[in-house]
Amino acid sequence: MPPPPWQRHEYDRTMATTFRLGTRGSPLALTQAGMVRDALIAAHGWDDVEIVVVRTTGDRVQDRALAEIGGKALWTKELDRALLAGEVDACVHSMKDVETIRPAEIAIAAILPRADARDRLIGAESIEALPHGAVLGTSSPRRRAQMLRRRPDLKVVLLRGNVDSRLGKLAAGEIDATLLAAAGLERLERHETGVPLPVETTLPAPAQGAVGVETLADGPARALVDVIDCADTHRCIRMERALLAALGATCHSPVAAIATWQGDQIHLAAELLDEDGTAHVGGSTIGPAEDALATALAADLLERAPAVIRQLFGG
Repeated sequence: MPPPPWQRHEYDRTMATTFRLGTRGSPLALTQAGMVRDALIAAHGWDDVEIVVVRTTGDRVQDRALAEIGGKALWTKELDRALLAGEVDACVHSMKDVETIRPAEIAIAAILPRADARDRLIGAESIEALPHGAVLGTSSPRRRAQMLRRRPDLKVVLLRGNVDSRLGKLAAGEIDATLLAAAGLERLERHETGVPLPVETTLPAPAQGAVGVETLADGPARALVDVIDCADTHRCIRMERALLAALGATCHSPVAAIATWQGDQIHLAAELLDEDGTAHVGGSTIGPAEDALATALAADLLERAPAVIRQLFGG
């Protein structure tokens, strides 16, 4: 397959181009791809950007937890293949679904400004208001552990699928409540759905609320995508991902973290839990936006964590 025109010639803003964005096909993924398309068109004055839907294993297999069938790679491996094969020029991801260690040939070229990083509780006005023994649907080890830590009486069941299918199961009475990312609900214009849970009491998943764009590390698309990067968000997400790497976290590991700017420094807060939320360790640090900050916090958390937590991480 010959390269697209913008790869065959020195880039010219007046030249007819078709830049190809790979994405999953869920309504939320398509909305996020549209955000990236619009940002690229605005930045470069292009006439259009083509959105190419790539169906992933994670989309096809909905009856098992991701941790049981391959983890976060189930959201990325088909998109990676399309990118490496030259079928698309860049891929759009929810950054919380991207593995910590990525192929050397692929780079995170841009991250859009972060949206609301919080979770929203759907089905009750508060966690305390849930009936005794209520059924909570989630596929997230973090959400399971955090909710059971506060409400050990809850029955947690597997819930996967896109936003509409999850809300449909709630409406049908199959579950009493669920948790969804506020950012995704906002992007789907479900502004009134659910109650936001404060970060102070319910830390989100690392990189939640952030949309990233990957390209080949040494290809011309990287520089084209870099112009839409939000540097402040990118540094925060890099810190959260560096924490995951230092922890040795996997898709089985209940971990929550968020990095925020305080002046010219990064404040990084995190917590580790065991699978049922009975054990917990948390901490925070502040300093320069360098990986060493995340590495130090990870070491501190693992040192203080009980063995039941360490076995789920790098300890």
